[in-house]
Amino acid sequence: MNNLKPILGLCCLLLLMAACNTAPDTKSSYKHTLSFGPGEEAKITEAFLTIKDSTDILLKEGKYQFDNLSLANVNHIRVRGEGTEKTILDFSSQKTGGEGIRVTSLIGFTIGDMTIRDSKGDLIKINKSRNVVVAGLNAVWKTADSTSGGYAIYPVLCKNVLVENCYVEGSSDAGIYVGQSDSAVIRNNKGAKNVAGCEVENTTHAEVYDNEFYNNTAGFLVFDLPGLSQKGGHIKAWNNHIHDNNFRNFAKAGSFGTAWGVGNAPPGSGVIILATSNVEIFNNRIINNNTSGIIIASGFTVDDSAVHRINDQYFPVPAHISIHGNTFQMADAFPQPLHEHRMGPMFVAVEETLRKIDPAIKRVPFIFYDGVSTNVLSNGSAVNPDSLCIGQKEPNAFVNANFLTMSNPAKWKPDTNITPFVCK
Repeated sequence: MNNLKPILGLCCLLLLMAACNTAPDTKSSYKHTLSFGPGEEAKITEAFLTIKDSTDILLKEGKYQFDNLSLANVNHIRVRGEGTEKTILDFSSQKTGGEGIRVTSLIGFTIGDMTIRDSKGDLIKINKSRNVVVAGLNAVWKTADSTSGGYAIYPVLCKNVLVENCYVEGSSDAGIYVGQSDSAVIRNNKGAKNVAGCEVENTTHAEVYDNEFYNNTAGFLVFDLPGLSQKGGHIKAWNNHIHDNNFRNFAKAGSFGTAWGVGNAPPGSGVIILATSNVEIFNNRIINNNTSGIIIASGFTVDDSAVHRINDQYFPVPAHISIHGNTFQMADAFPQPLHEHRMGPMFVAVEETLRKIDPAIKRVPFIFYDGVSTNVLSNGSAVNPDSLCIGQKEPNAFVNANFLTMSNPAKWKPDTNITPFVCK
């Protein structure tokens, strides 16, 4: 029987690779190979612009200085270094281009085993591509503030994406951001000192597991935003360690000032689910995110005009959200950066009001629901019309903040009754 274990393990690995269609390439599968060292930046830039299908590029150990790099309209390409501590691509002198590395319309693209750092815009943007693998890539800014680029690793409008064994730091929006894509796996990554450690936005069929997101403003976001090409959903996140996300929100002014920007994320947030559907959050450790473990919010909470944006690609009310089997823990007080954030007074008011209702409540509950359901559109009165499913057994697990009546203190009352939302 023991002899079957290696065979079964290999079968599982092959099945996973087939399902994701993003198996890492081997050197022998490329028709062309190129190799460069530090000091050959001009040759590398030219090679990217003139690259042929089925090419493997090795960047040898050392530090490289680039303005930007661009790959477009080719197939079966790998760009690799000799390790994250050995091959360093520095974009700090960037004068042109919106990204450090821009990849457009590739089928079969792999990059990894290097560090990319300090671009003016996004560090790597992979656009309109499929069968994408980002593995063993460090993508960082040395300073975590509004001068940093928005996204460290940024696949958008892609299909079949794998991001694994990466480290992201310093993004003024999201460290790992998968947007308007289909079929993504995000696993075994770490993210710190970003506004959001990881964000899955308007993306379908994503699996997020075995990651660690810590010391960000918010650990993990699942958003649907209006005006984009597709509606997201069918997202699963499990076995992640999402902890100590209490960092200040340093999103760029444009993001912070708009209704939909990640600047809305309250410091101290573990997970935020905004205006999306079919999301399952389970078996995660969500620890010491001291504003909320999980926030479930509608588009109405950030934009009163959300009702006018409803179409086939966008619906503002989250539905079919399942939260179960997670481990929660929270410190005794809100993080100081929350008090400096515009969303802070709402969370403080909920906690203070709950304490007045029940002095036994010492902290805002772990799961924070804004209470905005489809009843607001249908004039209905159902207690759980959008099929929220909470399967958490610990005390102080849930609060319905009833944001719709918050502006009228005489009528407003947050509600900790979890019964209507318990998984049936």
